[in-house]
Amino acid sequence: MIKITTTEGLAAFCDRASAHAYVTVDTEFLRERTYYSKLCLVQLAVPGDAEEDAALVDPLAKGLDLAPLYELFRDPGVVKVFHAARQDLEIFFIQGGVIPEPLFDTQVAAMVCGFGEQVGYETLVRKIARESLDKTSRFTDWSRRPLTPAQEQYAIADVTHLRVIYEYLRDEIAREGREAWVAEEMEILSSPETYIVHPDEAWLRVKTRTSSGKFLAAVKELAAFREAYAQSRDIPRTRVFKDDALLELASTKPKTPQDLSRSRLLLREARKGEIADGILQAIETAAAYTPAQMPKLDQSRDKLQVNPALADMLRVLLKAKSDTYNVAAKMIASAADLDLIAAGQRDLPALKGWRREVFGADALRLCKGEVGLAVKGQRVDVFPL
Repeated sequence: MIKITTTEGLAAFCDRASAHAYVTVDTEFLRERTYYSKLCLVQLAVPGDAEEDAALVDPLAKGLDLAPLYELFRDPGVVKVFHAARQDLEIFFIQGGVIPEPLFDTQVAAMVCGFGEQVGYETLVRKIARESLDKTSRFTDWSRRPLTPAQEQYAIADVTHLRVIYEYLRDEIAREGREAWVAEEMEILSSPETYIVHPDEAWLRVKTRTSSGKFLAAVKELAAFREAYAQSRDIPRTRVFKDDALLELASTKPKTPQDLSRSRLLLREARKGEIADGILQAIETAAAYTPAQMPKLDQSRDKLQVNPALADMLRVLLKAKSDTYNVAAKMIASAADLDLIAAGQRDLPALKGWRREVFGADALRLCKGEVGLAVKGQRVDVFPL
């Protein structure tokens, strides 16, 4: 393992990595006090057992520029291998404007290969690499320097074992002819939209059962202000105000600073200055909504007429297909998806792409009464009617 603290050192490693078929990547970061993740460490490894084949890159080192790494990420000849890549990819997209391609996520690949739902890295290390991990450094402060030997060993293990895991899963997927399945999943991870949070859509994450248009208008404007404020100052949205305070404000609709002072849930810092001004402006803007502008909760699922018997049959079919193809059931379809299919919905991922091939086509035939299910010992078979 080598330690990289200069741009020149990073460029040299990335130059050597570009000659390999793949590079494994992981990060350590902090997010407790910021809106965006603070990148504290990047771990890299290429095939081989030499000391220089694995590296710890210190992005906090003075003067270090990650540009050589971003160039490697853009190299179409080198597969970038991650495990549970979403948070890592978000960091690189926000910080460097780049999404590594081509991309391989071993968590997704493991689900395709029958290792279960959302399988953890530690499980794959144990089952594939036949090694164990020391997780004692997992929740340490990665921004402090110097890193301890235990931290360094923990961090580098996240990419050295990943080489064995990647090669095994890559070969299994090729043997089963499922490369297109994994590629389909990688398209979602490779889309910039996956990592962009639009303030005007932030209200959709606030849980409320109140369907009043005026109330939801206030929720929308307050959530948009909070998101934009948190983004611009790189602080957690809960530091602006929490969801319970947001809902209280949407209900009471304060119009003056004096009204804000009566809030039970609003933090003291939010009752004055820019946050207070933003709250009052959001309430004022929401009050001016016309009936056509007022947001509505998506209650379409609540109104669906689900055939419970058909939904149960779809669950049996999904279990059978999951077992037959050795693919995690939740990767094919969720319980909510099955209810939607049983209610007549057809614009669903479970009925498209590789999922249609594995499950969706027979699911639709089952809904139409064209096929039935028969139990034969431990197996469930599909037969034409």
